[in-house]
Amino acid sequence: MENLAKFMSDNLRSLVATAYRSVLSNPREARFALNAQLALSRGERRRKAMLEKEGLEVPPFLICSIATTCNLQCKGCYARNNGIASDSSDKPTLSGEQWHKLFVEASSMGFNVALLAGGEPLTRRDVLEEAARVKDMIFPVFTNGTMIGAVYTEFFRKHLNMIPVVSLEGDAGATDNRRGEGVYRRAVEGMERLHKEGIFYGVSITVTTENKEAVTSDAYVDSLRQRGCKLIFYVEYVPIDEGTKHLAFADADVQWMEARVDELRTSRHDTIFVSFPGDEKLLDGCMAAGRGFFHIGPDGAAEPCPFSPNSDTNAYHDGLRAALRSPLFSKLRNASALSWEHTGGCTLYEHRDEVDAMVKG
Repeated sequence: MENLAKFMSDNLRSLVATAYRSVLSNPREARFALNAQLALSRGERRRKAMLEKEGLEVPPFLICSIATTCNLQCKGCYARNNGIASDSSDKPTLSGEQWHKLFVEASSMGFNVALLAGGEPLTRRDVLEEAARVKDMIFPVFTNGTMIGAVYTEFFRKHLNMIPVVSLEGDAGATDNRRGEGVYRRAVEGMERLHKEGIFYGVSITVTTENKEAVTSDAYVDSLRQRGCKLIFYVEYVPIDEGTKHLAFADADVQWMEARVDELRTSRHDTIFVSFPGDEKLLDGCMAAGRGFFHIGPDGAAEPCPFSPNSDTNAYHDGLRAALRSPLFSKLRNASALSWEHTGGCTLYEHRDEVDAMVKG
């Protein structure tokens, strides 16, 4: 785990350094990027102290699903499939103040980054406001982009630790096919507002066997950069819908993707490229269940990852320390479950029956 922790810390530091280089022409963003580098160092020291004093391995990342509602109904949505999101808002959720308490605890333990998702996270302005107050952490906000109007543009301009990440599927045809007619246009309008205000933002793209070459092409990447995008997440498709397993990556696709992303990093130094989950074999298995990150559901449930909504501990009620020491997380790590063979972007989703048995056991 020590080598893994160093690997993740080094990569996180490299990402922030790239962000710093990409915003040198914007003094306000450059100051924030410099402060973020200092915050990363503080987080690393806190994680080291947690290991020395409490014997607790603290990863640098959290993924938090803060919203249970969404204004879209995308095909193959894991949040709807797992029961996180729906068209109603009657599911139990933590309040903004409760999320703030969690984020403060996370910062004190050395967590550096909390990815905010949903549902649609922009429906939870109260949580975003509370997250923005925790200045030692960075919060990428994964949004469908359709709600980025003047109000949210000003919010992101004011709070530089809140980084909007707009989800696309590639071009207009691919995005609208999965997300709904006109979604691409509305998302691009939001991106253009962010670009006009000089706001650091990113794009998240679901990568499949069918679109991998198109969305990593020089032309497509440069079209995003011309719109001011400085951060590109490539997220491997998880075959949630029946009949879509052919879209999921095999080992050869993962290796191709890693090589292509490395080429992009070499040729475009002003842009951050993140491939998730990436080459798990290099990392000795999946990063979930506290190895590199874990997921917190809308009600505070501590889960291995967003695609594996199993929990025996509540991060809010029991605390983040208890979450990291949860019996389920320990079972997954000790049973080498994170190295199970699988097709596509999530080991635990493909082996969900075995994970369910661990919870019941």
